[in-house]
Parts: sequence; structure tokens; C-alpha cells
Amino acid sequence: MKMIRAIVRPEKSNKILSELSDAGFPAVTKVDVVGRGKQRGVKVGDVHYDEIPKELLMIVVKDEDKDDAIAIIKRMAKTGEKGSFGDGKIFVSEVEEAYTISTGASEL
Repeated sequence: MKMIRAIVRPEKSNKILSELSDAGFPAVTKVDVVGRGKQRGVKVGDVHYDEIPKELLMIVVKDEDKDDAIAIIKRMAKTGEKGSFGDGKIFVSEVEEAYTISTGASEL
């Protein structure tokens, strides 16, 4: 199984979540976060914004479903046809173990 973490613009998260759910990926964790990318924040006039609001979406999928979930996130998170700085980042990692707390059952 794979853990997909996507840091996206807050205004894009509801569309991403809707598309993921429609594609059979209803289980997602969403967290409000702040941060900056390679561009080191945004400067507007004399003010430098170092902590840009984003949302972190976390989803665990079967190995064979990873590419489908990532494609949805990429498509829905991109602004405009070519995308823009600040559209976000996707990280993928291996899930070694997972348990349901209420039952103690292993999910893998």
C-alpha cells in the first residue's frame, strides 16, 4: 500500500476530494497547514509572506491504484492549463503496517 500526501491550494481541496471520492477513494485525511516552496514565500510590496496557507491531503491506496489517485490530484490541483507556482506537491511513501483502532485488525 502507498501513502499519498498532497499539499494543495485550499481553494482546490474540495474539488480534489470530490473527484477522489467519485473514483472510489473516499477515505482521506485533510489538515490545514502553512509553509513555503522553492520560491521562499511571496513578496507583495514591502511585505514578505513566508507562511502560505495550504491543505495537506493524506490518502492510503493499494499499490495498483496509486497512479490513478495521483493523476486525479494532479489534474484537479493544477491552476490553468500549464499550472502555477504554489499549486502544490505530492509525496508518495510505502505503508508498512496499518490497523483499525476499534477492532485491532490489520489492514494489510
